[in-house]
Amino acid sequence: MYFSLIDRITHLEPGSSIRALKALSLAEEYLQDHFPRFPVMPGVLMLESMYQTGAWLIRASEDFAHSMVVLKEARNVRYGGFVQPGQTLTISAEIVKQDETTTSLKAQGELDGQVAVSARLVLERYNLSGRSSEPPELDEHIRRRLRENFRLLYTRPAASSQVADGSPAK
Repeated sequence: MYFSLIDRITHLEPGSSIRALKALSLAEEYLQDHFPRFPVMPGVLMLESMYQTGAWLIRASEDFAHSMVVLKEARNVRYGGFVQPGQTLTISAEIVKQDETTTSLKAQGELDGQVAVSARLVLERYNLSGRSSEPPELDEHIRRRLRENFRLLYTRPAASSQVADGSPAK
């Protein structure tokens, strides 16, 4: 089962940083059990939202070169608050270090300017065809689907052809 824990990407600086939003709704299926009288986003899903945000940064930074971006390690995970229905978690991630196969990120989730979760993440990236007998077409299929999802999550800002009030430049 896959939960998309990112509703929208609001800022993207490829190779550097990203900011995304997750608006928690009472309709989230997992809230029926966690906890019925005090519904809150599970801590592991808060961590998952930071991983997903970091993965989008890596994919966009490398023009979707790898079909797989997986969480390899989560360090110094700290929780500072509950995310309840009706609240929006603002997730940010910043690349700290990168090598041939891994990317280290500093990530956090905020509610109204207060840190609700933070961690250091290590994400690994690769193509299936390089690690198994999977055909390269599978990697391309996955990358195509990821690009489609990315277009739904992120709208690139218009070029500076508008002045501050939003009207076209003259």
